[in-house]
Amino acid sequence: MKPQKQKRAGAKRPRRSFGDVVGAETYAVWVSMFRELVPQGRTHRLSVVLAAMLHYAASVAEAHRDAEEDKGSLASALLQATQMGDPSEVEAVIHDAVVQLFHDARVQFERTSARGTRYSIAEEAYAEFIHWYDMPWE
Repeated sequence: MKPQKQKRAGAKRPRRSFGDVVGAETYAVWVSMFRELVPQGRTHRLSVVLAAMLHYAASVAEAHRDAEEDKGSLASALLQATQMGDPSEVEAVIHDAVVQLFHDARVQFERTSARGTRYSIAEEAYAEFIHWYDMPWE
C-alpha cells in the first residue's frame, strides 16, 4: 500500500476553469479562439477580447448565482471582481483561471517588447475589465 501524501500548508487549491462557469462548449470555443488569435495578435486588441470574456463569465455567474455557492469558486470570484476598482485586485481573485485558459490554448500571455520591456495580455485585460463601462466622452 502506498503512503498517502501529506498536504502542505499553502498547498494549491483545485484548478479553476472558466468552463465550470460558462460551460464546456463555450470554453472550447474560447480556447480555440485564443490558440488562433494570440500568437500574432496585438495585446491592445486581445486584452479587450479577454475582458469581454471575463464580463460574459461574470454575467453567467450572476444568472446562476447560488446562495450556498463556495466562496472560493471562480463564479464567486468573478462576481467579486465586478465590484473591484483596481486591476491588481481582479488579478488576485481570477488570475489562476486566466492562466489556465492560456495554458489550455497552449499560448503565452506574457510578452516582451522590442525594447525588452515585459508586459502581459492578462494585466491589460484586468484594466479593460474594470473600465468596461467607463465612457470618458460623457
